[in-house]
Amino acid sequence: TELLDLKSNPDRPAEGIVVESKIEQSRGSVATVLVQRGTLRIGDIFVAGSEWGRVRAMVDSHGENIEEAGPSVPVEVLGLNGTPAAGDEVAVVENEARAREVVDFRQRRRRDKKAAARARGTLEQMFEKIKEGSDLQALSAVIKADVHGSVEAIMGTLDSMGTEEVKVEVLHSGVGGINESDVTLAKASGALILGFNVRANPQARDLARRDNVEIRYYSIIYSLIDDLKAALSGMLAPTIKENLLGYAEIREVFSVSKVGKIAGCMVTEGLVRRGAKVRLVRDDTVIHEGEMSQLKRFKDDVKEVKDSTECGMGFANYQDIQVGDMVECFETEEIAREL
Repeated sequence: TELLDLKSNPDRPAEGIVVESKIEQSRGSVATVLVQRGTLRIGDIFVAGSEWGRVRAMVDSHGENIEEAGPSVPVEVLGLNGTPAAGDEVAVVENEARAREVVDFRQRRRRDKKAAARARGTLEQMFEKIKEGSDLQALSAVIKADVHGSVEAIMGTLDSMGTEEVKVEVLHSGVGGINESDVTLAKASGALILGFNVRANPQARDLARRDNVEIRYYSIIYSLIDDLKAALSGMLAPTIKENLLGYAEIREVFSVSKVGKIAGCMVTEGLVRRGAKVRLVRDDTVIHEGEMSQLKRFKDDVKEVKDSTECGMGFANYQDIQVGDMVECFETEEIAREL
């Protein structure tokens, strides 16, 4: 400040910025404000983002009550009607009517912006899904935290976790304890409730128990993120891995009454296994993919036949087999994916 010769006028209505905000049971909405210009005094009517209030009390960094705060002074301000967002600008206004007018305009603009974004996002997502044929899965959640900074940090991390297949859809986020309206919203939307350093009130707990709404409490942000990451990973479609077992060549085709056609084969590579999946290849072109229904060695049913051994094969719901066709035998396994 000395090197740059920075100065501010203390003799004017105060302006500043919200550093953090929270709700305390005994004090209501509390905002930590850094005064940048002017002087903030007890009784001043001010606007903070889309909330307003009258300065009822101010507490400095030492926990002492003070009457006024000048430029570069951080204070906790009591008297707000709601909880502003961290980063919101604070400005003292001349009267309550002006404060209400500014706040009404800002709240209306914010609602319109949210509604437009939601409608645009919903339509765009719907058209994208139709175009791509994709099925995006969403994990719905209601998030409540002790301070606005925690809500912002959680929301930012959850946004970055989403993929084209799965995402966390935050239906509502806010500062303060979990109440009945949060539980009602979660019940209607099939969402879970995440509480960070907050708890549900007794009425909300009873309602959640009755409606089978899950409430999870966290005090470490990484634990919350890890749990949601695990939940999203479980929603991802597994990767299908194909393991090639072997090849066989059809040498003869037999017609058996009540059974249909049976292929007399020679295993030329690896092995073939009953119950495995098969592809029939004719002239280097796959003509059928299905399951092997029968595998015989002479007249006996066997589980598998190895390389350079003759066997008889039957294919489920498929009869168009010819001498010279190749049988490709394989198994598939599902591998769980992680974000």
